[in-house]
Order: sequence, then C-alpha cells, then structure tokens
Amino acid sequence: MQITRGIKARAQKVVIYGPEGIGKSSFAAQFPDPVFIDTEGSTDNMDVARLDKPSSWTMLVNEIAFIKANPHSCKTLVIDTIDWAESLAVESVCAQHGKKGIEDFGWGNGYTYVREEIGRFLNNLSELIDLGINVVLTAHAQIKNFTQPDEMGSYDRYELKLGKKTSSQTAPLVKEWADMVLFCNYETIVMTDEKSKKSKAQGGQRVMYTQHHPAWDAKNRHNLPNKLPLDYAGIAHIFNVQQVQAEPVPPTAHPEIEPPAPEQVPQQEVVPAETPVAENPAPVERGEYQEPAPFIDPALRDLMIANQVTEQELQQAVASKGYYPVETPISMYDKSFIDGALVATWDRVFEMVKEIRGSEF
Repeated sequence: MQITRGIKARAQKVVIYGPEGIGKSSFAAQFPDPVFIDTEGSTDNMDVARLDKPSSWTMLVNEIAFIKANPHSCKTLVIDTIDWAESLAVESVCAQHGKKGIEDFGWGNGYTYVREEIGRFLNNLSELIDLGINVVLTAHAQIKNFTQPDEMGSYDRYELKLGKKTSSQTAPLVKEWADMVLFCNYETIVMTDEKSKKSKAQGGQRVMYTQHHPAWDAKNRHNLPNKLPLDYAGIAHIFNVQQVQAEPVPPTAHPEIEPPAPEQVPQQEVVPAETPVAENPAPVERGEYQEPAPFIDPALRDLMIANQVTEQELQQAVASKGYYPVETPISMYDKSFIDGALVATWDRVFEMVKEIRGSEF
C-alpha cells in the first residue's frame, strides 16, 4: 500500500453538448491528434481522421477495441455523437431479446438493459483513458421542463438529448463518467424597447459554459471560468501535459532470444527442407478476399468486411448450428435472425468462423 499526494496528470473524459450547428464537431477536432467515430456522418465535410461509420452497436464496440489494441493511433478518440450511438445500443438490445421496440419489454426492463449496455460502453472508454487517450463525447441538447423538488413551480432547462424514454437512465451515467461537461450555446441578450414594449434578441456569440446553472448541466475539475469563448485555446492548457505511460513496453521486447538462433542454422545442414514446412501453415492460401454482395444487410456486411469473413465462411458457421442449410444465400436470412443471432453476437460468430478456418488446414 502506498499513499500519494498531489495532482495526477492523465487523459481526460469530456462531454460536449449543445444545439445543432453550434460547432461541436469542429471544436472536438481541435483536441490533440483526434480520431472520430462518426455515428451520424457529420464530419464528412471536415478534414479529420475517422474510422468507418458504425452501422451496428457491435461494430462501434469493435472500433473502440481496435483503438485499444492500437493505442498509438491517436491521442483523442471522439464519439460523434453519443445520442446516435445510444440508438445503436437500443437496436442491439431489442435484437438480442427479439423485441421490436424498447417499450415491448414491459416493467421498464428494456431501459435497464440499455443502461447496463451504456455502462459497459463507458467502462470500455475508461480503459482508453488508462492508456493515455483522451475521450470526447459530443451530444445534442434538448430543452426539458424541470420541477425542483424543494421549490414550487417548474422551469425549462437544457439537457443531454439522449433517448426520449431512456434519457433518465443513461444521461446521468454519461455526466457522472465525465471529467468535464461543457455546454455550448449562442450567447443572446434580450432587449426590451421601452416604447413598444417589444423584445428583441441580440448577440449570438458562441460560448461554452463550464459550471452548473439552473438552466443547463455543466461541470469541470480544473477551476475553469464559468463562461469561455467556444475555442479550444480556453482549455488547451489541460491537455498540454503529455502522458508517457507506455514507455516501459519497449524493454520487454529484448531480442536476447535471437542470439541462439544462429546456433540452430549450423546444427542442421540437412534441415533446409524444414523451411518450406514453416511456410505451409500460413493461411495466405485463402486467396484474395472478396467483399460480400452489396445487397446483404449493411450492418452484417460491415462486420464481415472488417473481419475479412467471406460469404461461404459465414454460411458454414450458420449451417454448423443448424439454423439454415449451407447453400442458403445470406440475403435470404430472416432480418430478425441477422440482427439477433449474427450482428448482436458477432464475437461468437467470428470465433466459429476462425474454428472453421483452422479445420481447413
């Protein structure tokens, strides 16, 4: 056990939310070396690094796993936006349980499943923080009526625009998870003409709020001013501390085992015949990969391409479990079977495909 004291510099968990068109994606693009997972296609006109647009919840989770396996690919991962990502989670939960909508579960169980799924998702993102990768979640804002328990009456306030029915379950999770919740909006001043008594809105400067207010949610752990211009320069000092955590890894790769290797070469002069034997197991014999037909379900097709799975391999995996005959085209699979048994459980499906590949050699 060891007691430490002082500020620990680490990667940051940031939530940026505000009305559409305020500039959330452009703001996130200014973070250190960002890579976007664009769930809604809002960065198509921006010159940023991005992964493929996820067409399913499984694909989104796999993309995060890819960043985790390649921690030097970026310094910031941006999920743009978390509200669209949540809709993928809802679709996945419904597909896994054979439901058409989140309200078909009854007794609010569907909302609980979504909350648990989002919780696991945030835990995966926290693992990126441990690797020194900042995580930024962007979200839209919505105005909701709020009744304060200790006061009479109610008032409107801005909140994260997560699912209409699931927001009360998932929005608190996202806000608790974050180190900073930044609310972006246009600063407007309402002026009333004394003669006509008519009100006009003036201003329109884009700003971000960093502290809680009755009209919006915001927070930070860095003593930022209550209001800042919507510019990365206002928070850049937080990210200027460079985290170097992965340095101990290179010493592990000591090539001390390689000196004995030269001894093996003179040992067997007749052994050159074994060299081709080592080449045989290479699964390059599968030939050039052919992408699945374009009329296959998009979510399933994206996962197949990402893992280089052919139509024949998937058909064999499905047939091995007795779901469909091996000669049945994938395009003829039932939509509910694709969503619930293939896309939602892709990790297990891909393990079956790898077993089939191994048995062929």
